[in-house]
Amino acid sequence: MSERRPVTLITGASAGIGAALARTFARNGHELLLVARREQRLAELADAIAALGHRRPDYLSVDLQRHDATAEIAGAMERLGVEPETVVNNAGFGLLGPAASLSRSEQLAMVDVNVRALTDLSLAFVDALARRRGGILNVASVAAFLPGPNMAVYYATKAYVVSFSEALHWELRPRGIRVTALCPGPVPTEFQERAGFTDDRNPDLMTRSADQVAEDGYRGLRQGRRLAVPGFPNRATTMLAGFLPRGLLMSAVGRYNAKRFPRV
Repeated sequence: MSERRPVTLITGASAGIGAALARTFARNGHELLLVARREQRLAELADAIAALGHRRPDYLSVDLQRHDATAEIAGAMERLGVEPETVVNNAGFGLLGPAASLSRSEQLAMVDVNVRALTDLSLAFVDALARRRGGILNVASVAAFLPGPNMAVYYATKAYVVSFSEALHWELRPRGIRVTALCPGPVPTEFQERAGFTDDRNPDLMTRSADQVAEDGYRGLRQGRRLAVPGFPNRATTMLAGFLPRGLLMSAVGRYNAKRFPRV
C-alpha cells in the first residue's frame, strides 16, 4: 500500500471551482486524479494541464449520486497504483425555489452529492491521508452561515459541510491530517445556471473568480486553517451572521433569493 504514488483526488473537476482547483494543485506539483460525470470535459482539462508542462492527470467519470461511487473511485486508484494524499470534495449543486415546490427527488440527489458523497470520501481514505500527512479540502459556501429560504436544502447541505469539516479538523489533527472548509461567496460558474437563477448578478465586493477561490482554498489547506473564506466582505458576512437576529437574516436571504427566481 505504501508503494502507491500519492495523488490529489478532486471531485466536480470538470468546470468552475473544481477545474480551478485542479490547475492550482497541478501548478504546485501535485499529481491529480480528477472525478466528475462529464468525461470529455475531464479529458480536455487533463490535456490543458499537461500542455502547461505538468504531469497529465488521470481522470474518472463517476456520478457521485450513486451509493457505490466511492468504491468505484477506490477501485480505480488501486488499478492505477495510487492513493490520496489530499481529498478535495468540490462536487455539488444547488436548486433555487421554495423547497415544497421543487422536485423532491432532485433535492434528495443534492443531499446525496453535497452531503453523503462528501462524507463518504472524507472518511474512506483516512489511513492513506495519515500516512501521507495530507489533508481534506471540503468546498462549502458563505451560505453555510445563513438561513436559506428559497434555497433551503442547498443552504442546509453547506451548513453540514462546515460543521462536519470543523469536527474532522479537530478529530484528525492528531493523525497529521489537515481539514479545511472552503467557504466562497458568489463565484461566476455554471452553478447559477444549474440552480435555475434567472438573475445571477451578485454584489461586486463579494464576488471572486474561481481561480481566486482555488488559490485561497489551497493556501488555507496548506496552512492548516479550519476555515478559508475568500475576500474580506465574505469573511465579514460569516462573522456578522453570528450576531444579527436570525429572523432578520432569514427575511433578507429569502427576499434576495426571490429576486433571482420570479416564480417565488
